[in-house]
Amino acid sequence: MDEGYDAVEGDRWTGWITFAGILMIIGGLLQGLYGLVAILNDEWVVWGNSGAAFFDITQWGWIHTIWGVIMILAGLGVMSGRFLARIIGVILAGITAIVNFAFIPVYPLWSVTVVVIAIVVIYALVAHGKDVQRV
Repeated sequence: MDEGYDAVEGDRWTGWITFAGILMIIGGLLQGLYGLVAILNDEWVVWGNSGAAFFDITQWGWIHTIWGVIMILAGLGVMSGRFLARIIGVILAGITAIVNFAFIPVYPLWSVTVVVIAIVVIYALVAHGKDVQRV
C-alpha cells in the first residue's frame, strides 16, 4: 500500500464518488422525464403581459432525453469506477454548473443549489476518483 494513502480517508471518498454517481443517475432520470413530457406535450403556451406565445418544444424534449440517457450511463460508469465515466461526469457536471449559473437571476435558490452540487461532484470525481478506479 502507498505510504501517502490513508485507507480510512479513501473509504470516505468512495462514498462521495457513489453519491456523485447516484446524483448523476437521478439527474439523468429527471432530464429524461422532462424530455418525455416535452415530446408528448409539444405545444407550450407562455402567458405574458402582451399576450400568449405558443412554442413547439419537441426539439428541447429530444435534447433533454438524450442528455438524460448520457447522464444515467455516466453515473453508472462513475459508480463502477471507470476512468472514462469520471471524465464524462466532470464534463457533464461542468456544463450543468455553467447552465445553472446563467439561470441564477431566474431561479436563484435552485440554481445556486445545483451549482454547488455540481462543484462537489466535480471535486469528488477529480480529487478522489482514483479511490474507486477500475480499468
